[in-house]
Amino acid sequence: MTLLHHDFRRFLDALDKLNPTQIEDAQTKIQDLRQKTEAISEIEARTNQGHKCPFCGDERRQKWGRTRTKVQRYRCCGCQKTYSGRTGSAIGRIHRPDLFMEALKDMLGTSAPQSVRKLAKQLDLNKYTIWRWRMLMFSIISNSSAAAGFSGIIEADETYQRESRKGSREWVRYFADSQNEPQPPRPRWEDFTTKGLKMMRGLSKWQLPILTVADRGGSRLFRRLPNRKSATVERAMSPLVPDDAVLCSDGGNGYKELASARNLEHFVVGSKPGTRVAVGCYHIQNVNSLHARYGKFIEPFCGPATKNLDGYIRWLEARMSGVRPAEIVRAS
Repeated sequence: MTLLHHDFRRFLDALDKLNPTQIEDAQTKIQDLRQKTEAISEIEARTNQGHKCPFCGDERRQKWGRTRTKVQRYRCCGCQKTYSGRTGSAIGRIHRPDLFMEALKDMLGTSAPQSVRKLAKQLDLNKYTIWRWRMLMFSIISNSSAAAGFSGIIEADETYQRESRKGSREWVRYFADSQNEPQPPRPRWEDFTTKGLKMMRGLSKWQLPILTVADRGGSRLFRRLPNRKSATVERAMSPLVPDDAVLCSDGGNGYKELASARNLEHFVVGSKPGTRVAVGCYHIQNVNSLHARYGKFIEPFCGPATKNLDGYIRWLEARMSGVRPAEIVRAS
């Protein structure tokens, strides 16, 4: 029930009579209400961006009460169907949009994101709920991410992520029925330690390349490549590098072939001391810095499953770009 002006003034005057314990309880309640209000306001802002009905596209509508989560509902004057800001969106079936906003703040905040279990305990939710929300966020930012535009001096290099089948049941099925189930293509990573297997040295097909590109204007991009072949690197770099750019990279054949085919000015730098700067300002230190940030970001997840690796890469890009939770809600 809506409070009248004089009722609201009486409520404010009653706050002076509260003891410290009651004040803390009131602050907790108000904080919970602010979380819910913030989520509702962002969902309704999404509705106000486009007035079209998600079913028929008619822009004529009328207010039609509120949903269970207190979000404004509308009825289309054309097809007579009702809808809200969440209808047809990726967050349409989330029952606690307020807690979903808190999970987004944890993922996109300035501090390091918490683990799924810690965040679930903090929000008093099941860990699988937080995990589903994280996968949902991956799908939203993957659909809304735009390719960066590069110019001037462009640095490029690759970093590598070890292949992971986390969550796969292939070894469990093989141990249970080795006669009918095929043996997985490689040993489990833990077996190299526990069983004393000889670790594969250097780069192999189990090291997944991630192309990293940056320029001096602040544009940056992470892109997972299917393999380390020169043709794959050249194909991935070709649409990113304009004809008047200067390319700085290591001595990989893919970069050399791209520069030769496009007649680009190309500076090759090495990894040994004294060779990390070609001439003057031509180096790949910005890309190496991105590699360090990627390693620090991905380390707490203990090798994410390869099938989800693209989502983690987009997540890192969103954090580095300063994407706000409200933008994720509106893009859904």
